[in-house]
Amino acid sequence: MLAPQIEISDHPNAEAEQLLGSGLATFNEAVAGYNDRRLLTVLIKDPIPHQTLGGITGKTTLGTAFLDLFHLPESLRGSGLGSQLLQAFEDEARRRGCRNAVLYTLSFQAPGFYEKHGWVRFGEVPCEPQGSCRVFLSKSL
Repeated sequence: MLAPQIEISDHPNAEAEQLLGSGLATFNEAVAGYNDRRLLTVLIKDPIPHQTLGGITGKTTLGTAFLDLFHLPESLRGSGLGSQLLQAFEDEARRRGCRNAVLYTLSFQAPGFYEKHGWVRFGEVPCEPQGSCRVFLSKSL
């Protein structure tokens, strides 16, 4: 029998995502007694042609919301839409029973935006470019 091999890739792999997600869900369910992991997406759409302009992607699980990606095009920044998106994300997380939320951003992106909305820094990790860092934030919901 051949030993398992490690494979490294930078390509999406839906089969691997499904396998890993399913395995983790089974493990968590055995420990926690339930599995409530769900994707959470909040988008801004252009009404015509119904094109996505920006938004938030993340997930909720075991009482915590994870904000993964948040982007608005430059033309929509400062309009209040970012605050509305973040509020909608937090509201839906609460509706799903989450008591906490977690995210990370880069020091040159938007830590101040999140802090203005009640998020609290709990860690930083240096990264590139030199002088930058990943900023980890959480919020009690």
